[in-house]
Amino acid sequence: MKKKVFGTTADGRKGYLFTIGNNRGLEVSVTDYGASIVSIIVLDRNEKPTDVVLGYDSLEEYLRGDSYFGATVGRNCNRIEGAAFSMDGRTYKLEDNNFGNNLHSGSHGVSFRFWNLKACTDNSLTLELEDKDLEQGFPGNAKIEVSFTVTEDNALVIDYRAVADQKTVFNFTNHAYFNLNGEGSGTAMGHLLSLRASHYTPFKGFGGIPTGELAEVAGTVFDFREPKAIGKDLGAGDEQLGFTGGYDHNFVIDKASDGVETAAVVYGQESGIRMTVSTDCPGIQLYSANFSGSKTGKGGKEYHGRDAFCLETQYFPNAVNEPGFATPVTEAGEIYRSRTIYKFDK
Repeated sequence: MKKKVFGTTADGRKGYLFTIGNNRGLEVSVTDYGASIVSIIVLDRNEKPTDVVLGYDSLEEYLRGDSYFGATVGRNCNRIEGAAFSMDGRTYKLEDNNFGNNLHSGSHGVSFRFWNLKACTDNSLTLELEDKDLEQGFPGNAKIEVSFTVTEDNALVIDYRAVADQKTVFNFTNHAYFNLNGEGSGTAMGHLLSLRASHYTPFKGFGGIPTGELAEVAGTVFDFREPKAIGKDLGAGDEQLGFTGGYDHNFVIDKASDGVETAAVVYGQESGIRMTVSTDCPGIQLYSANFSGSKTGKGGKEYHGRDAFCLETQYFPNAVNEPGFATPVTEAGEIYRSRTIYKFDK
């Protein structure tokens, strides 16, 4: 494992960049700020090292950023309606930071905090963080860990572990923005995507809150059961896509068990890099980078909307308030665990 100073905050705190890898050219760099993935370097079909995630060159840029580039997100990723939920007769009020709702746990979420290094090897890294009772609005003092492991079969394994002293909500994801043709290479909407999902969770309207229905994808722009370019149907005039300016929707993974299973496969035709996403989560959010705007990223490259896509594994949006969805609630003392795997080949 390599470690270097990544930048310094205004009050003098140093942030670090950690790099792990394998013997097949897969190299992953993570900063302790937000436990954020800064780069994933993969060999393309011509054995050229290719960085497949968007990001910045310094801690200072991450401190200013607003797109969650590569960030670990929690305690609860995605949206909670009305920025509130009730548990055991008590209502917990969260930060309203997204059209009256709570998105990604707000400004005190783990994406905007420094994590501590717990353990490391040449191919693995574990970061930890303590979250105080009600620090984000969620009950319970919590101990949270995220581990990144690069395997010899060319996968990045992300493991989440958390425990609290009160009944609470745990629902973590990673917000990496992928472009398998290389970050800064232009639009990612030509990538071929297949999703193992026969249903998705449609929205009530512009706030991105699901209706509670598990709608069939058959015959809709949400049918990715066979490989399809991500951007193929963006101009189809679909009402759901109009709510969010593109895809920003949760898909219900067709799971056969509670274990880790394949949820998605994406192929970058220019690089020849294929990424397989596997998880034990019930849902996966496809985001076509509709709101990311124009930004200057690594190496001075210009990023624009839809130059990347996100595949965020998760419990469904607003699951804590929707009785028909699998629950993200964890009992006091119960250990929350979740695993997501991004595997690369060509």
